[in-house]
Amino acid sequence: MGGFFGVAAKEDCVFDLYFGTDYHSHLGTRRAGMVVYGKDGFNRAIHNIESAPFRTKFDKDVHGMEGNLGIGCISDYEPQPLIVRSHHGTYALTTVGKINNQEALSEEIIKNGGSHFLEMSGGSINATELVASLINQKDNIIEGIRYAQEVIDGSMSIMLLTPQGVYCARDRLGRTPIVIGRNASGFCATFESFAYLNLGYTDYRELGPGEIVVMTPESVVTLAKPGSDMRICTFLWVYYGYPSSSYEGISVEQMRYNCGSRMAKRDGMTREDVDIVAGVPDSGTAHAVGYANESGVPFSRPFIKYTPTWPRSFMPTIQSKRNLIAKMKLIPVHELIDGRRLLLIDDSIVRGTQLRETTEFLYKSGAKEVHVRPACPPIMFGCKYINFSRSTSEMELIARQVISEEEGKDVTRAILDDYVNPDADQYHLMLEKIRQKLGFTTLSFNRLDDMIEAVGIDRSKLCTYCWDGKE
Repeated sequence: MGGFFGVAAKEDCVFDLYFGTDYHSHLGTRRAGMVVYGKDGFNRAIHNIESAPFRTKFDKDVHGMEGNLGIGCISDYEPQPLIVRSHHGTYALTTVGKINNQEALSEEIIKNGGSHFLEMSGGSINATELVASLINQKDNIIEGIRYAQEVIDGSMSIMLLTPQGVYCARDRLGRTPIVIGRNASGFCATFESFAYLNLGYTDYRELGPGEIVVMTPESVVTLAKPGSDMRICTFLWVYYGYPSSSYEGISVEQMRYNCGSRMAKRDGMTREDVDIVAGVPDSGTAHAVGYANESGVPFSRPFIKYTPTWPRSFMPTIQSKRNLIAKMKLIPVHELIDGRRLLLIDDSIVRGTQLRETTEFLYKSGAKEVHVRPACPPIMFGCKYINFSRSTSEMELIARQVISEEEGKDVTRAILDDYVNPDADQYHLMLEKIRQKLGFTTLSFNRLDDMIEAVGIDRSKLCTYCWDGKE
């Protein structure tokens, strides 16, 4: 995943850029960067944020940077923003998205006269560098951006900084957001809508799917009109989005309350069945509040997430280490666990490793029962659009593992559709096998139709690929 923030101001923008970018630290764990343009031209800083938070790494840089135009990013993967010199002039570029046909595109560029791509560790190329090369295939920046978005299989939202302004281009199907804020000095553009609120900006507008604008201190001008089709990622509300953000006018926190409420209505659990409702910190908490409010079962926090030295930006990219640190962060409150029947809500189950260990941890701490209610349906397909999961294979998904055990290796799409259907026998068989593997007392996933109702946007405008495989 990743997030970005851009500013075009009449005055120096470094302070706003620094804090606006920092407000995206929950979206990435590996790299961060800022570029400003001022009287001395482009000035860039990029740092590794795996072992220290954004503000710590960039504190010294901020005092040496000056400019009224800037872009910044938090990234899970490649170093960015990049500074590129081409026939378009010099520009800086940052991106959010995923390119599935990276190999084919890079080979085509080299074949047509492109010189080379620098490999990152692991052998992959920098996706942002590839986007720059695609933009440079065309005669002007606007045509280049549109071309990049057309040929990329996946999704790609872009911020591009020139001496004249900041170009902002939302993915052609709007899978990720770009929101514009305004104050007396100019404008800002951001992935997370809350990122500018404490910086003195007010809401201006959201870009539509595929829309391209150029942002200057004086105006935001549309250069390519938005398309009519949208497939914004539903998982932004379920998990990735920060609670104080909104997408397409829908509050993340309110959606999670709605989600929990709908789960409780369908589930029917009462105080006769369980003693407390709890959420796995942090993204499960709001879902649990919604469930508790609807069911009448008291909300409680039987374990606390320790964040002073282990915030999310410290999480390593190696999955085994992530699992260990996730376990280290949860501190039990034994008085709220011992002898209790707990109903536990997490945002999702991907591999199941962490939730299994959390459940074992609760039993060892004296829990009598642990009933698990994920806030979204079983994840059946690896994300093709925003890298929300670090799974390198769909067979890492716990749901696909149990289906393979039942059906064998050659599982057809028709077979998978039966397991996706919450009214089918195969679906209930899958849930029981997952429950047994992970050691829960009971297990029930949120239904896709209930989750979509919790968002409140027409289903045709939401991406639900990871749950139902529909593009």
